[in-house]
Amino acid sequence: MRQGIIFAGFGGQGIILSGLILCHAAIKEGRQVSHIPSYGAEMRGGTANCAVVVADTPIGSPLVPRPEVGVIMNKPSLAKYEPLLVAGGLLLWNSSLIDAPPARADIRAVAVPANQIAEKEGSARAANMVMLGALARLRPELASLEAIVRGLGETVSARNQQLNAINVACLNKGHALYAHG
Repeated sequence: MRQGIIFAGFGGQGIILSGLILCHAAIKEGRQVSHIPSYGAEMRGGTANCAVVVADTPIGSPLVPRPEVGVIMNKPSLAKYEPLLVAGGLLLWNSSLIDAPPARADIRAVAVPANQIAEKEGSARAANMVMLGALARLRPELASLEAIVRGLGETVSARNQQLNAINVACLNKGHALYAHG
């Protein structure tokens, strides 16, 4: 198994953190990983994305020109990354901030109301956790929800650890959304 994943949105949405948490979780489950973050100079409010590869064997190249999975948090990122997904790929899109669904019929596009759920749980900043929980449900071969929760504790900075209860609640809500696949 080798899957390339693109996380994309704007700075401040936890894009880079989402990729890092997934990497920590996958490592815990014995997989090989790579993580390439990219963000604009302005960071918060600018563009942010990261390419993650999760594999069962050593990774020859960390590049993800044609991802199998896209986790897309805003409209400009949808326009940029939807065309790059492989046919048959999975696209999770934040329906709270993207008002038009993806156009491609050859991918599985799943609407996730990430911001709405995160706000109900107590912090709109945890929308990325809703998306990560949904990803864990729909692509469990990448990492289990349990491993993601453990990875969360290792990657969230000390000053933000107090938000982990909300983060875990949002992971669980995202995971529960798609209990029937």
